[in-house]
Amino acid sequence: MSKRDVRRVGSASTPIGLTEKRLSRLLRSMICGAALCLSACGSTTFTSTWRAPDAQRVDPVSKKIAALVIYGDKKRRRDAEVYLSHELTLRGAHGVAAYTLIGLDEPKADYARERFKEADVEGVVVMRLIGHDQRVIVDPGGFSGAAYGSFGSYYSSYGVGVSYSSGSVQTDTVVTIETLIYSLKQDKLLWAGTSRTSNPEGLQSLITEVADAVASEVARQGVVAR
Repeated sequence: MSKRDVRRVGSASTPIGLTEKRLSRLLRSMICGAALCLSACGSTTFTSTWRAPDAQRVDPVSKKIAALVIYGDKKRRRDAEVYLSHELTLRGAHGVAAYTLIGLDEPKADYARERFKEADVEGVVVMRLIGHDQRVIVDPGGFSGAAYGSFGSYYSSYGVGVSYSSGSVQTDTVVTIETLIYSLKQDKLLWAGTSRTSNPEGLQSLITEVADAVASEVARQGVVAR
């Protein structure tokens, strides 16, 4: 077979070897992109939930609901309450960041309750950070391939079919959040849940993802009207 014939097998103007290299680079790029997407995207699951057995179903639409985040850093608490109140508003309620009513100095419960009632707040959604863990996953890499199946196959192959991975290091971050939903009108805890979120992209992303998961769960359990 002539050089001209070899070129024609690959494409009209591209040799087979070059085509395979391009496909290989494209495949590696697609795999890397998918891996980065999976590692960057968060996922929230519940480790436990509780529902008041005698609680009446509530409809938060158009009602004033306070967003209260328990956190030592005042700036991050303020930001988190703003994000959470926004999520409540997106779901039809009138979300209010708790710090706008009770400040950031963690007042006593009686004072907070009175300030909420004065502002016509009918419910409170509380979020509290209870865990922040990191796990390092190390892939040492190495040689692989059919040629390593036995000495004979390796010796006769001279490296054909052998691939080498340089390995990788990935750090997984898991954030554990406790969420409580109180009805001030009923003066009782309606629902509680503990969730774990993997690899949140930031504070706003964390609040949004947990809020989405909580909204779906309380609707499924019949705590909040759909």
